[in-house]
Order: sequence, then structure tokens, then C-alpha cells
Amino acid sequence: MIKSSRPHDEVVVELLQNDPAFADEYLSAALEEVNQPGGREALLAALRHIAEAQGMATVAERAGIPRESLYRALSTKGNPTIKTLLAVISAAGLKLSVHR
Repeated sequence: MIKSSRPHDEVVVELLQNDPAFADEYLSAALEEVNQPGGREALLAALRHIAEAQGMATVAERAGIPRESLYRALSTKGNPTIKTLLAVISAAGLKLSVHR
């Protein structure tokens, strides 16, 4: 029996849709690894996956950002401002916190 494969991004978005609480853990893990090689891109991917799971247009509207700009900001080559990051996190219903 041959198993069909699915793109990683698609699977992650589906997991986030089925378990919205997973977004907390997923984003926390990405933040913990942000200073590792590829960590910045992983953080942007995590935010993009979370936004896609909730509907990119919906998150963009809540954040007050044009959808196309949001796609660009959260792309692997994106360089969003802190204002954009905080707006996206808030629009996705998440909060950023720091722990020691």
C-alpha cells in the first residue's frame, strides 16, 4: 500500500484548525528556537501557519494590515516590524509573554 504524502505546511495548518490551543505551544516553541539557525524563518512560518489556520484574510483584517502585506511580512524572506508582529499575534487571539 502506497501512502500519499501531503505538504508539511498543509498538515500543520490542519492541526491548528483542529486544535486551536496547539497554536500556543507551536508559537512558544518557535520563539524558544528563534536564535538558532533558521529560527527566524521558523517563527515567521509558525505565525503564517496560525494565520492560515484562522483565515489569512480574517487575521489581516483584524490586524489592520492588507492581506498581501501580511503574506509578504510572514514569508521566509519577510522582515516584519514589531508593530506588525504584535498586530498579527493579537489578531490571532494570542498574547506574547516573557518568562524566566
